Amino acid sequence: MLYKEFLENKPLFYDEIDYQRMPLIWQKIKSNFKIGKIIHIVGTNAKGSTGRFIAWYLYKLGLKVGHYSSPHILNFNERIWYNGKDIDDLSLQKAHKYLSDILEIDDLKSLSYFEYTTLMAVHILQDCDYIVLEAGLGGEFDATQVFEKYLSVITPIGYDHQEFLGNNIEDIALTKLRSIQKKAIISKQPYDEVSQIIERLSKSKDLEIQFYENLINNEDINSVESFALRKNIPDFLKDNLLLSVSVLKYLDFNVDINYFDDLILFGRCQKVSKNITIDVGHNVLAAKALRKSFEESKIILIYNSYKDKDYKEILNILKPVIERVEILPVNSKRIENISIIKQSIKDIKLKVKIFEKIDSKKQYLVFGSFLVVEEFLRKFA
Repeated sequence: MLYKEFLENKPLFYDEIDYQRMPLIWQKIKSNFKIGKIIHIVGTNAKGSTGRFIAWYLYKLGLKVGHYSSPHILNFNERIWYNGKDIDDLSLQKAHKYLSDILEIDDLKSLSYFEYTTLMAVHILQDCDYIVLEAGLGGEFDATQVFEKYLSVITPIGYDHQEFLGNNIEDIALTKLRSIQKKAIISKQPYDEVSQIIERLSKSKDLEIQFYENLINNEDINSVESFALRKNIPDFLKDNLLLSVSVLKYLDFNVDINYFDDLILFGRCQKVSKNITIDVGHNVLAAKALRKSFEESKIILIYNSYKDKDYKEILNILKPVIERVEILPVNSKRIENISIIKQSIKDIKLKVKIFEKIDSKKQYLVFGSFLVVEEFLRKFA
């Protein structure tokens, strides 16, 4: 069976997650893998861009590097990046064949979409010097947690996936921070509670914890500031780049900021034309970060949202920079009913309509989820 057909038969989302399945299956098959140094990226926001900054720089240094991230925007191949490019279909098919051969039939069937693709990724990338491995959901019980990690990188932690992670920042932070095995670098955090939890965990588990600001100096900050101005990148990507620089320095590499010049971060506050910006963010932290990027102008927001996201708060955060909202219909069971979204937009006194076409004289932000960005790029870009 082709890997694409196999994955299509696995559900992308579950109402309940079996946290024991992946560890048990990994114990059965791990002798078939020989994996390089894993840099584990855990957090609520900034995982994708931080991971790619790190992977890109290590690749530019001439090392063998892989980066596993999720979800994808247009093609599944985006999830597994190897030495500067997305993985090809032949490598994915070979990985699927290999796993089909070593896994018991019941295990092959029971593994979730994300669990199985995680195994595909580590098989494909196991000859790498470094694998940058992005957690999917949470941290402590994530499928990526079964591997021995060289270093954990904790990006900003905020509210998201409360149905699985908890309804307060302490619970959410705990499940992410308990993923740290030995040593970690911590980013700038929006909630003070996160730092308090880190301090407690560090003592109880005897962890080696470094805060990113202690690993960089004024020269690094000035280099990143200069790069940000030259490349016109927003503040939140600048923060992610600083975190990445701190990781690279911790790994004992000299950092030349110019190595990032030709890196394109697909879907991360990316200008796809003069008047259209796309961003795959979908939560409150992402909305706060994006608002800062558009404070100088008013935008038309092309939007839709999953049912489980706090879209009322997200829209309130973005309201000061929005001229109007144009809802982009998306065919998915996870997406909120259009009439409910419309009413929420009207409730906060914003103009709203269904998206039809781009006006070349207006500035647009396409935002709300990977699905929203995918729908827009496939049909309108």
